[in-house]
Amino acid sequence: MTRWTKERVAERFEEAVLTLRRLPSVKVPGYFSVWPEVIRSEMEILQQDKLPFKLGAPLPDAIDRLDQVLQWVLWIEVDERKLVWLRARGVPWKPICLRLGVNRTTAWRRHSEALSKIAQKLNNITL
Repeated sequence: MTRWTKERVAERFEEAVLTLRRLPSVKVPGYFSVWPEVIRSEMEILQQDKLPFKLGAPLPDAIDRLDQVLQWVLWIEVDERKLVWLRARGVPWKPICLRLGVNRTTAWRRHSEALSKIAQKLNNITL
């Protein structure tokens, strides 16, 4: 078995974000509309904005890996969780630094330490 590294942990978080995006949206039961459905003409349909490309449901293996990642976040502090998820979503460092009130070097160091904690814990579990 290969050892876990910060990079592998970060990749798994990025995959988890993509898997979360592919899950169906949650709708609160019990709410519905009594308005009749709007019937649009052919011209109105052609002039509508195109819907974004929708990916299919995630594979069961991806959901299993997502479940693992959701367990990993319990090993780090709340601020570290926010930081790791923001970076996995591809948020640039500048908005992260503004949100957390730290400079880029500090944010990068905390992100790296959080990933290292997870990798170290995973390596200890697999040994």
